[in-house]
Amino acid sequence: MTALDVRTIVVETPSGPAHVVLSRRGSSGLYVVGHGAGGGIDAVDILAVSSALVQAGWTVARVVQPYRVKGHRAPERPDRLDAAWLAVIAALRNERKGRKLVVSGRSSGARVAVRTADEVAADAVVALAFPLHPPGKPEKSRAEEIQALRAPLLVVQGARDAFGTAAQLPRGTNVIEVPGDHSLKQDPAAVAAAVTGWLAGR
Repeated sequence: MTALDVRTIVVETPSGPAHVVLSRRGSSGLYVVGHGAGGGIDAVDILAVSSALVQAGWTVARVVQPYRVKGHRAPERPDRLDAAWLAVIAALRNERKGRKLVVSGRSSGARVAVRTADEVAADAVVALAFPLHPPGKPEKSRAEEIQALRAPLLVVQGARDAFGTAAQLPRGTNVIEVPGDHSLKQDPAAVAAAVTGWLAGR
């Protein structure tokens, strides 16, 4: 991604500054993606999807939440994560300029994208490794977050994801299963192909 990175912008949010790495290639749409709980925007799946979309003519914004900017690994409360994300989306309004808006994230970031998609009038949502439940605790399901969503959703899920498999997602969820576990590291090309193929058809 480095050669395609245009600039990093700082966005003030209720939790402090967020960093947004913008990569611009064309006008197909704006894809905004957030990281997992303890991870970053250089996760293998995020980079694979982002690179593929930039090549396909999308503008990509990879968002570092304020707690990670501060060097913390433990995420803030969901409401604070959502508020910071909403501030970033608002700050990117000039990048959108009437184009499609797709919000995305991996793991914890996928939950943020799903919870806020309707509020920002996203055209679509891409969830990379949606954490349906904590490992070994299927009774603590977060299915209601998916079920409450009105925007079109694609979930890309590892076949051996301990946080929930494709078969455990709510009935009717548009999901593409790829090899590997929650990290989605085993076949990043398959992850990128799943996302770009789905978006190309929208």
